[in-house]
Amino acid sequence: MKLSKVFTAVALSASLFYGAAHAAGACPNDGVVRFGVEPYESAQRMLPVYTDLAKMIGDKLGCTVQLYVATSYNAEIEAMRNDKLEFGQFGPLGYVLAHQVAHAEAVATFAGEHGKPATYYASIVTWPGSGIKTLADTNGRSFAYADPASTSGHLFPAYGLSKNGIDPDKGIKAIYAGSHTASFEALRNHKVDAGELNSEEIASAKLHNEYDPAAYVTLWQSEPIPLDPLAVRGDLPEDFKARLASVLSSLDLHQLPEADQKFLASNENPELRTVPQTDAAYNQIRDLVSTLHIDLAKL
Repeated sequence: MKLSKVFTAVALSASLFYGAAHAAGACPNDGVVRFGVEPYESAQRMLPVYTDLAKMIGDKLGCTVQLYVATSYNAEIEAMRNDKLEFGQFGPLGYVLAHQVAHAEAVATFAGEHGKPATYYASIVTWPGSGIKTLADTNGRSFAYADPASTSGHLFPAYGLSKNGIDPDKGIKAIYAGSHTASFEALRNHKVDAGELNSEEIASAKLHNEYDPAAYVTLWQSEPIPLDPLAVRGDLPEDFKARLASVLSSLDLHQLPEADQKFLASNENPELRTVPQTDAAYNQIRDLVSTLHIDLAKL
């Protein structure tokens, strides 16, 4: 299933401006630096947290930061390609495409243990009583993916199915729920027989007391996946790009309100800090794209 060709990013809070307004020479785009975020969680949960994060980045950068939460993964990519974003947080697969078509450059990511870039995993799960005992049993059954452009919500589960002899498009009755949260809810409410469930969504559900390990059966789990990068638009002025990269790669998220810290904290992000990241860290995603013969431009 292909994404709609409507890629317009939606500003859920267009009036959220933060940071000190400096001269245009210090901050591009008439002093406004636009920060895009993918819809990896419900907007109701994300908006307060990223509002505060935008303010913190703006204060450290000395620029006004405007927050945009996109309607889809590709909406954020399209916004950067059309010079409507200076930086953004992308999913790993979304980043590979953004690097390819929108000149996005990974400069930072969230820290894991020992100050190293954090990782997470994708999995395929079912629920007791579904009649599914092994991955092979998902053949012909309803299956929830998150978003077609999602790394852990589509690409890795499709890879897992393919490696086990199941056509990830035709061998199952695929449903694109729209987000990891929506996929989880479909599983939790038994609306589908099986589906994707990544470790970040599990951590988020635990924080909201919505996850019972006994309610799910893991059929397959991926190798570690690099966490979402914070990426800057490659054609920004070099001096500003370097300053922005420095800020993004050294954020102390403990400075955010406690509620925000709880949202951002997980098994994959225990340090509540950001660290430098490079484009090369996502080469394994590119390998998967090649293995699955995925044309990123058609996602």
